Amino acid sequence: MFTTSYKIIMDRKIKAPLSVEDVNTLKAGDMVLLSGTIYTARDAAHKKMIELIQDGKPLPFDVKNQVIYYVGPCPAPEGMVIGSAGPTTSGRMDKYAPVLIEMGLAGMIGKGERDKGVVNAMKKHGAVYFGAVGGAAALISKSIKSQEIVAFEELGTEAVRRLEVVDFPVIVVIDRFGNNLYETGREQYAKN
Repeated sequence: MFTTSYKIIMDRKIKAPLSVEDVNTLKAGDMVLLSGTIYTARDAAHKKMIELIQDGKPLPFDVKNQVIYYVGPCPAPEGMVIGSAGPTTSGRMDKYAPVLIEMGLAGMIGKGERDKGVVNAMKKHGAVYFGAVGGAAALISKSIKSQEIVAFEELGTEAVRRLEVVDFPVIVVIDRFGNNLYETGREQYAKN
């Protein structure tokens, strides 16, 4: 929802890393302004993280209570912290996400639907899936106040980054109970 001045009206403001209370009380459809520390990772970085886990090696960051944003940001233009930073299709991480959720990952940000394995892991271990608007990548990047590569620099834009965000606009697409805005939204549309 937007006002005429394009100020985003949100239901809640929350801080990352996420608390158990936040995860348990967020509901599909909630519009949220997220602030705090989040991490970036796309499929190449997820593959490397799963390989580390399989080899018994530590991850580049502790995933417990953290949020991973599925993004490969564009290089930063002069005078900016980061370039355009729109979400990538989340389904590309579906084969990796359940392992990270089991390890305590509390939130994921992306676009598109998730498979049943991810949703089941979210319900069992308590995690939420946020959607970010792909067409608003330039606007989203304004919420990112700092970035630092923390792992896999060789992956370029797909390296794992630590981002500090302020009022990053997201919507809860799937809550920790499996309520799915993609499903309920379609049902509501069909009724109308």
